[in-house]
Amino acid sequence: MRIMRPRSARNTAQVTIVVPCYNYAQYLPAVISSVLSQAGVDAQVIVVDDASTDNSAQVARDLAVRDPRITVVVHERNMGHIATYNDGLSRVVTEYVALLSADDLLAPGALSRATDLMSANPRVGMVYGRPLEFSDEHQLPRAAGSRWQSWTVWAGHEWINWACWRGRCFILSPEVVMRTEVLQHVGFYNGLLPHSGDLEYWLRTAAHWDVGRINGPIQAFYRVHGANMHLISFATMVVDLRHRLEAFRVLLTSEVLRGLPQADRLLDRAQRALRREALILAARTLDSGGSATDASALQDFALRVWPGQPASFRIRGVRWRLVRADEGKPPLLWQRTVEIFRTQVDRVRWRAWRMVGIS
Repeated sequence: MRIMRPRSARNTAQVTIVVPCYNYAQYLPAVISSVLSQAGVDAQVIVVDDASTDNSAQVARDLAVRDPRITVVVHERNMGHIATYNDGLSRVVTEYVALLSADDLLAPGALSRATDLMSANPRVGMVYGRPLEFSDEHQLPRAAGSRWQSWTVWAGHEWINWACWRGRCFILSPEVVMRTEVLQHVGFYNGLLPHSGDLEYWLRTAAHWDVGRINGPIQAFYRVHGANMHLISFATMVVDLRHRLEAFRVLLTSEVLRGLPQADRLLDRAQRALRREALILAARTLDSGGSATDASALQDFALRVWPGQPASFRIRGVRWRLVRADEGKPPLLWQRTVEIFRTQVDRVRWRAWRMVGIS
């Protein structure tokens, strides 16, 4: 890992932003404006409307009439979000590319910061940064100025090692900018992984390329609303864990093994991390007075993801809690105290992720 001082590129970068859209007509003007108003780059937009049932296609066409930098593609039938991503990405001819959902936004200066990093580091294939979540439907967010900025560059295998050690993805997605050369090398999104395609794609990329991060300023705004697939609770965490496991299994494919010979060991590490997280979540569910059914499902996932392992203290702890729950006994005071402590640890990890991009 290297920490670097940012510096500006000599040439103006050309970047294409692919905006997949399904029934998000009300968001299109704002997201396109956030792209085309970027300073220091030559930005273009490809809107791919996936047969929306609202007026998304017409809104996109009206915007394109007023600005030649906008290209609009309209599907005659709904193809799903992965196929829509890939359709738009296949049309990119500029040096850099990004995928931005129609309900998200780029922060001012995000593209120039990302392309400057890649210009200075030819081995970096993708760059991410700090996203800011927002939910206000009427007032768009503003990016506060940052007092400090730096670049972090990881060798691809280092970044994958961190992801496997934690068993998770450190990227929300709208903040990523890539080289189009990487897209052509790595290929497109995997249609078999509609819920964990981003993580799988970043793993495939990092197996062959270095990874960069912009530290300090906001890079993108991630809109949180009821339709977001990432809004989950303890009750659905087991589904999220299963999707992550499927994404990490890309480490055993021949494509990844060519760039990452020890990928099988990294998959073992990811499986251990997912097992650990499932057991911790099961304990937390019960310590906070949650559903024994949810906790049992998390325990079952942990036992399946790493079968044949001896019962650890975490498994014994979950079983003890389940017995108490089945007997109708509430969590003890120390259990609730431990859960309060875990919540504080979550906040520390969130702050670490916000600062350095991993946690």
